[in-house]
Amino acid sequence: MTDSAAPTFACARYIKEIGRGPNGARALSHEDTYALYEAILEDRVSELELGAVLLAYRVKGETSAELAAMLSAAHRSFEPLHVQDGREHARPVSIPSYNGARKTPNLVPLLSLLLAREGVPVLVHGVTDDPGRVTSAAIFAELGIAHAASHDEIEDSLASRRLAFAPIAVLAPKLARLLALRRRMGVRNSTHTLVKILQPFADPGLRLVNYTHPEYRESLTGLFTEHPDAAAGGALLARGTEGEAVADTRRQVQVDWFHDGHVDTLISPEHSQPHAPPIELPETLDAATTARWIECVLRGDVPVPPAVVRQVEVIVDVVRKPVVDQANPI
Repeated sequence: MTDSAAPTFACARYIKEIGRGPNGARALSHEDTYALYEAILEDRVSELELGAVLLAYRVKGETSAELAAMLSAAHRSFEPLHVQDGREHARPVSIPSYNGARKTPNLVPLLSLLLAREGVPVLVHGVTDDPGRVTSAAIFAELGIAHAASHDEIEDSLASRRLAFAPIAVLAPKLARLLALRRRMGVRNSTHTLVKILQPFADPGLRLVNYTHPEYRESLTGLFTEHPDAAAGGALLARGTEGEAVADTRRQVQVDWFHDGHVDTLISPEHSQPHAPPIELPETLDAATTARWIECVLRGDVPVPPAVVRQVEVIVDVVRKPVVDQANPI
């Protein structure tokens, strides 16, 4: 509920544009989109109008320009992280984890631990629970890696062990409030896209960005190519594994690197590998079983899935390259 003492932000003229349905809706200007999303983040929009705005965007979808404006407002809603370079001056990497696993093991914690072992500072941020799914948060807990409880703890963990898991409620509480509306409204909203493209670092680091539906690939490609600030630090874009930014062990997917105003395809377009040797994965998907399997992989008792090996190699290579464009979106 919006604080009655807080100034209200009238949304009628915005809803009139974005709420005309899939065929009649029009995109807002950058200035209007920024003002609207900033007001939403600051809790200056009534619940009635907030619901209308979120559902309108759910039906209409966000243009790349609208995403850029929302992302800019999102970045200014939380304190960015300051992180030292890793070994050999590796820039930090952020991995969003908001989906979890239902059909395949969640290997985000394995990916992050392998990168940290290479000296790359890795921030995994996401939700702490999601009914019916195995979250990265639950697997980290089984591995004995505590969830950061404050901004300082995130930075301390990145400095001491090159790895931190930050609940979104700790990293960016205003965004977390909007994510939580899914359980009340029954559908996702624009914030679910924004947290997956968030640049959490003061000195921009590399982001792993994934998509599930082809239309999101198009809008994200437009975002990173048409709005250079949105791509600051670089972004690796690929089709996700159940919505998680970790390589799919069943097939190779295309990976594009957006950086310095350019885009390079680092891994070839997706294709299945029907004759590839079988990969030894956890027998069940629960957090405890997945954690024990990850420990076996890290000890060398079980091989790292080839697709994950390739993903680690690509990320390590990218974060050790010099960055030409250091424009800071924060």
